[in-house]
Amino acid sequence: MAWIKRRGAEVLGLVLLLVGVAALFLPGPGLLTIAAGLAVLSTQYAWAERLLHPLKARAFRLAAEGVRSWPRVVSAAFGALVMVAIGILWGIGFSVPGWWPVAEHLWLVGGWATGVTIIVSGGLALGLITYSVLRFRPGLALVPVGVVTPPRTWGR
Repeated sequence: MAWIKRRGAEVLGLVLLLVGVAALFLPGPGLLTIAAGLAVLSTQYAWAERLLHPLKARAFRLAAEGVRSWPRVVSAAFGALVMVAIGILWGIGFSVPGWWPVAEHLWLVGGWATGVTIIVSGGLALGLITYSVLRFRPGLALVPVGVVTPPRTWGR
């Protein structure tokens, strides 16, 4: 049973890493998916945990910086809502603008398959903004501002 659990974690982690790399170029939450893949692989491998810890620490610092002022919060939330709107428009379908220099048959895959990934990205962004506001805004913080979770021991 332990063998199945280990192989399942390896496969899931590698799939998440590959999907994350693809999502860097396609619509989707690429960096978040890569971090999720490293998190899954870190349950089995010390190298993945070593890569994950600085990524997490930097992500927490950037999240705290991103919600430092209310104009930043509002603009980030507005950007996430624009993503959701673009995903809905993409799903409904629209014609290629006349000024677009690329032929229509070379246009990115349209329809709801692409629209849903953009909507999910916007929804994840809204969720992460909410989390960051609750965690890092003074007066609303669930934990003290600037506290980063320490790494687990890397020795296995």
